Amino acid sequence: MKRLVVLALVFAAALGSVRGDELRLRVEAPPGSRPHSVTITEFGAVGDGKTLNTVPFQNAVFYARSFADKGGAQLYVPKGRWLTGSFNLTSHLTLYLEKGAVIIGTKDSSQWPIVEPLPSYGQGLDLPGPRHQSLINGYNLTDVVITGNNGVIDGQGSVWWDWVRSHELNHSRPHLVEFLYSEEIVVSNLTFLNSPAWSIHPVYCSNVKVHNVTIHTAPDAPLTDGIVPDSCSNVCIEDSTISVSHEAIALKSGWDKYGISFGRPTSDIHISRVDLQSSSGAALAFGSEMSGGISDIHANQLNIHDSYKGISFKTSLGRGGYIEEVVISDVQMHDVRVGIEFTGNCSTHPDHFDPSELPKIERITLKNMIASNLSIAGILSGIENDPFTAICLTNLNFSMADSSPSSSWSCSNVSGYSEAVFPEPCSELHNSSSSSSICFSLSSYSALAVA
Repeated sequence: MKRLVVLALVFAAALGSVRGDELRLRVEAPPGSRPHSVTITEFGAVGDGKTLNTVPFQNAVFYARSFADKGGAQLYVPKGRWLTGSFNLTSHLTLYLEKGAVIIGTKDSSQWPIVEPLPSYGQGLDLPGPRHQSLINGYNLTDVVITGNNGVIDGQGSVWWDWVRSHELNHSRPHLVEFLYSEEIVVSNLTFLNSPAWSIHPVYCSNVKVHNVTIHTAPDAPLTDGIVPDSCSNVCIEDSTISVSHEAIALKSGWDKYGISFGRPTSDIHISRVDLQSSSGAALAFGSEMSGGISDIHANQLNIHDSYKGISFKTSLGRGGYIEEVVISDVQMHDVRVGIEFTGNCSTHPDHFDPSELPKIERITLKNMIASNLSIAGILSGIENDPFTAICLTNLNFSMADSSPSSSWSCSNVSGYSEAVFPEPCSELHNSSSSSSICFSLSSYSALAVA
């Protein structure tokens, strides 16, 4: 123990931001934590909601890095309002927010550094060129946990939303949490509020679990998404509540030629027991940036309500890539304008695009869905000379806001199979040449077990 205290004092001197006699190793750590633990106050942080704590967070993570080969460390954030700019995490770290702890993103944009755009996108979310780094970041990390006892991470996104509306942004907005090229990531037991853009964005990651989180942004916030697995594999999203303006959960894999060239798909995704609301987008969305491909997706036990769209598959000429081998089942929807959408007309592009790069949408199964008070059951619109195929609808019972079913479905450039669907779907989905044999099934799919 004496050796560890000496090591702590050495690190304090190296950091130069706290007095050595104030830095100590936490012996009594919260349950389920790492073998070693420090608290953010030991690095000079003040939880008054006014003091900027960017440097204390950065220094605390730097100190925790020394325990990477000793079982890792926990950075403990107690009750308080901890204002900070962007900071990076390290491998074998648990960031733990106690009940009543709120990490608050500063409104000072200079505290959100400028970084290069993602290679699979070629530009930022809002503007060409670089983008602001997210509030909490991980790059090339292994074994990271962000969790707590119902703590909160608040991005104070309203200032960023105002800059979007007034066209005053100089660089694309940051997200709340972003991991790049990382694995063995767990995010749980927290609330995420008011992200400037997306709340949780794992990109080029594997073995990611997000469970028991609540995500909320204002219903009129521009293009705020909830959880966005992006060119990731082996992702599990469970037992969470998401209410945002744009897409509650969106699966992506890169944009046009950048995503095609980068070539990393999103695959092996399991989504279960989630409550989703989207005021202007879709509760569960695929694309439209899907140029690296999306496949092997299983989503079930979804509760979708008070949303513009329920489930949406989006792409465009020039995207390339594919969305295939998807099963969505056991869904309840109510007060949704459009229940199911397939569209090949999401025409935004990062720059010049090659219209010969055609996307492939096939082997999509939607089954066991109940909906009430829908305005439109489904709009399925593929691409001319590039139809979406093997779209299967089974056991869907939709109650329409308008008792007349004549406009319940709209279809073009699609084909597939339907059985036990009400209101009766388009002829393209139940013609005599199709049969249930074209329908994709993930009956042998097993849920991910992410430690």
